[in-house]
Amino acid sequence: MAVLSGSLSCFEQMDDVQFNHWTSLLEKRTGMHLPKERRSFLETSLGLRMKEIGIQNFAAYYQHLQCEKNGEKEWLTLVDRLTVHETRFFRHQPSLDFLEQIILPELFNSEPDRKKLQIWSAGCSTGEEAYTLCMIVDQFLKKQLKNSHCYLAVTGMDISIPALVTARKAIYDRYKIRHVPGEYLEDYFVQQNDGRYQIIDGLKKRICFVPFNLIDMKKTLLEPMDIIFCQNVLIYFNRDRRKQIIHQLVQRLKPGGFLVLGAGESLNNPHPELEKIEFPNSLAFSKKML
Repeated sequence: MAVLSGSLSCFEQMDDVQFNHWTSLLEKRTGMHLPKERRSFLETSLGLRMKEIGIQNFAAYYQHLQCEKNGEKEWLTLVDRLTVHETRFFRHQPSLDFLEQIILPELFNSEPDRKKLQIWSAGCSTGEEAYTLCMIVDQFLKKQLKNSHCYLAVTGMDISIPALVTARKAIYDRYKIRHVPGEYLEDYFVQQNDGRYQIIDGLKKRICFVPFNLIDMKKTLLEPMDIIFCQNVLIYFNRDRRKQIIHQLVQRLKPGGFLVLGAGESLNNPHPELEKIEFPNSLAFSKKML
């Protein structure tokens, strides 16, 4: 920490007025809510980026982001720095167990001749969740529905452009795939000459990655989804914004479809069209039938 503090010593401290300006800008453009307790995080993130591009104070950087010529590109870089990309394959096993044991059997029992299954990974980051969901469903179709011709389509969306670039490449180092079960590693990954692993084309073609901010959901042309995973995304927003996002997610969920949130996230007043599904260590809902 001493090295980090020293590297930022050339920057002024962020006062209350500056903090309010920055948090207002972030909330307006991304919906991201930063409480006062996270001021040091904001100062550090901004300070490191400012040092990289040679800007000496917060006010000058703020003005730089308003510039039409370079501000938009720089904003994309900054948003990437401010959003956490902590993710991995098979990250939250209880939610995946819920998908495999409850969601998929329910959807196919209610519609045995289903021709299409649509899944949305909201806040997909560098793609691990989207690929995980796709692998699990593909295995289900192969093992449980050998004669099924169901078309599987997964949409991954995230606000970070650099994260989506990584997702589309679908190449991950050995550390990233450490939690992938052996059968999935064998069926869906190809080891490269440099020791990294690439997702096979047969899986990649089923997933579309799109830049998207949840607060702009009204602008999306997504078809109604059978399954929406939105895990550890709502933590970035305040209570009112979370309520708005949940409402929009429900509007894009088919009746009888499923919404899976992060196990640690809470909904004080669940949407009236949602019915909570009890499953150990998970937070999931189904949309009531009309």
